[in-house]
Amino acid sequence: MIRNYIQVAIRNLVRNKFFSAINIFGLAVSMTICMAIIMLVADQMQYDRHNTKRNRIFRVNTFAVNEKGEDRSSLDNASSPMTLRQELLENYTGFEKVVRIRRGFGNGWLEFENQDVNIPVKGFFADPEIFDVLEYEFRYGNPRTALQEPYTVVLTQKAASKLFNEENPIGQTIKVGGVGTYTVTGVLKETENKSHIFFEALGSMASVKSLEAEGKFGKSLDDWLNFWNGWTYVLLEEGREVRDVEPYFEKIYQQHIATVTDPNVFKAKFRLQSINDVTPGRLVNNPIGPSLPWAIVYFLSGLAAVIMLTSCFNFTNLSIARSLRRAKEIGVRKVAGAARWQIFMQFLSESVVVALCSLVLAFFLLIFIKPLLLQLTLVRVFMWNFETNYAVLAVFMVFATVVGILAGFFPAVVLSGFQPVKVLKSLTTVKLFSKMGMRKALLVSQFSISLIFILSALVMYRQVELFLTKDYGFNMKDNIMIRLNNTSAQALKSELLKYPNVQNVTASSHVPSAGVEWGNEFKKTEDPDWTSFSYYLVDEDYLKNMEVALVAGNFFAAANGESNKNFIVINEEAVKALDFKTAAEAVGEEVMYRPDSSRKVIAGVVKDYNHQMLMSKLGPLALMWHDSSANLLQVRYTGTEASASKTIEKAWSVVNPGLKVDYKLVESEIKLFYNTLFGDLVDVLGVVAALAIMISCLGLLGMATYTIETRMREISIRKVLGSSDQALVILLSKGFLKILLVAIAIGLPAAWFINNLWLELIAYHTEIGVTLALTGILILLLLGAITIGSQTLRAAFTNLVDNLKGE
Repeated sequence: MIRNYIQVAIRNLVRNKFFSAINIFGLAVSMTICMAIIMLVADQMQYDRHNTKRNRIFRVNTFAVNEKGEDRSSLDNASSPMTLRQELLENYTGFEKVVRIRRGFGNGWLEFENQDVNIPVKGFFADPEIFDVLEYEFRYGNPRTALQEPYTVVLTQKAASKLFNEENPIGQTIKVGGVGTYTVTGVLKETENKSHIFFEALGSMASVKSLEAEGKFGKSLDDWLNFWNGWTYVLLEEGREVRDVEPYFEKIYQQHIATVTDPNVFKAKFRLQSINDVTPGRLVNNPIGPSLPWAIVYFLSGLAAVIMLTSCFNFTNLSIARSLRRAKEIGVRKVAGAARWQIFMQFLSESVVVALCSLVLAFFLLIFIKPLLLQLTLVRVFMWNFETNYAVLAVFMVFATVVGILAGFFPAVVLSGFQPVKVLKSLTTVKLFSKMGMRKALLVSQFSISLIFILSALVMYRQVELFLTKDYGFNMKDNIMIRLNNTSAQALKSELLKYPNVQNVTASSHVPSAGVEWGNEFKKTEDPDWTSFSYYLVDEDYLKNMEVALVAGNFFAAANGESNKNFIVINEEAVKALDFKTAAEAVGEEVMYRPDSSRKVIAGVVKDYNHQMLMSKLGPLALMWHDSSANLLQVRYTGTEASASKTIEKAWSVVNPGLKVDYKLVESEIKLFYNTLFGDLVDVLGVVAALAIMISCLGLLGMATYTIETRMREISIRKVLGSSDQALVILLSKGFLKILLVAIAIGLPAAWFINNLWLELIAYHTEIGVTLALTGILILLLLGAITIGSQTLRAAFTNLVDNLKGE
């Protein structure tokens, strides 16, 4: 019986090539998007799944609490104090292993001592037990001793190959920018396994102790209040559950953190997170690497579902529209003894066959667009890999079958319900949804959805354009930033100022409005409440470099040296936040800095500029002098960018010979942030809008073609009676244009409402004005008119004899 269903389904597909092609292509396009999402989720679900101990491994997260120990954070921090390891192993049971991973080893360069070879490195410091917990296999070296001694390093196979080709590098030494020379004691095997902890090199945690003693690192290994520099992972003993050890962390908080009496100190409690739930997982602050939040999965899945829905509407619409042609077939089958469920299964089988044909086409479309997907910034950041395996292919088959059943269920119910007496006596007695306007409702839904996507893509494009063209309040032109990577800011600055095309150089902690924000709390000494500020570490040339005006008071001066640390410079918003009446009144007043309870004198007030992301309202800012803690140099130059780049490379080679310099235009860095954040979204929404309108137009084309085919004799008779071609085009188009107008009436307010939901979350946002709305409407009407016109014009100019000779 199933074989017969399939044979009849294939016969009907071949007989109705045009409508079959519309259904197959429409479903294939939608399936391609859905299959990409399936591959994305499948890829992310592979992270850490290779680890045989994964159900016993947990990351210790932290969350901010108030003075009463109550949760006051919206997001957990993935990081935790490094001293937690010793406390757990020495004073508590239930932990088989506890390992620490600390930042500070990467984000620089690895250099092979005896060759002119440099590679950028992503790395961490780690305890030796990391290889037991996270199950890495060694190609060279002993995992038990590889990270026991200070200044030892384990490389991945990829990093080792870049530095040493294919030779065994054990015993060789490498320089790691700013943190010393390390001996290679191990090389990990190349693996296809995925982990949320991505690195190319691991330095020994014993090195950190030496670096702290030398003053190259601040104290972190024994500091209970340092929540930011590292991550802690625990491997529970067999048979232990999270609920067994959770009370330990509350006890640790009470003993070591709650006892700190300084009310200005940041405090946090602990919470365990399984590595199975890291990616995809909930959003956290300070993650060890990119991990996909469930919110992105839900968002992309929602877009794919909407596109899939429009294709299913097409299938349903065309199936019902063509039902009269098959009414007699259904009547004959029922008279011959076919039960309703058999007719139902026949039509459902046809829809599943269409869906499976669409799956084949979608698979080839996916292969075609895969290189484009891999170029998306988000794909590169999250290291998504759109690879297929037998499990993914099986999911594709199940997905296609489900789509076929969902798309064909309603038409199958309708068509299998035909009464044989009525359909065999006269087709004119068969009416389908004449009052409900089912087909029109589906078309209206499709085009309403299309308009929503078109307008959303236009709004997103306008928003990104606003970000890129807005006046930030400082001069980003002719300014190059250099990442110092532990290079002396003062030495490089002095060298750069020797060149005539260097106008000004300043050291700073980060580029304003480029996504990185540091924050802390300040208050007047007499005030009970603290105020949150953004803050930057800068030197005395910062204002001159950025071309920001000083409103009152003075800025830092080189002649003041270390005494500059006793002062801060604030912006106009900070003046308001601290409740000063004027900028001049604020100058000379004393404020407290919460992390160390130190007192700072306000030296001056600068004009407000956009130091934060443009998504946020302009807030209070504190500029603090600290030239030795700078991460960047900003170089304002004269002449061409090319000559400035050569100058920077020459100066760098003097100060830090052998290491590559990492520099970029300040303007490029800022624009890169917004393009990274929103650029992919614009592209995705643009593609989805194009697909939605294309699928809707395919459905409209099918409906117009079918409707006109059923009215060809009527059209010919009207022409014989004197109707003009223009009148016929208007007559045939009128009903479809009404559908488009109704879709606009529904889609326009819906698009306005949906887009305003997210626009209102952005401080500096575009508006959905008349011009933007008209642009979206014109795109919809133009494409709809072209689709309808292609069929109505063909009908209006048809040969009368061909249509009337049978009468």
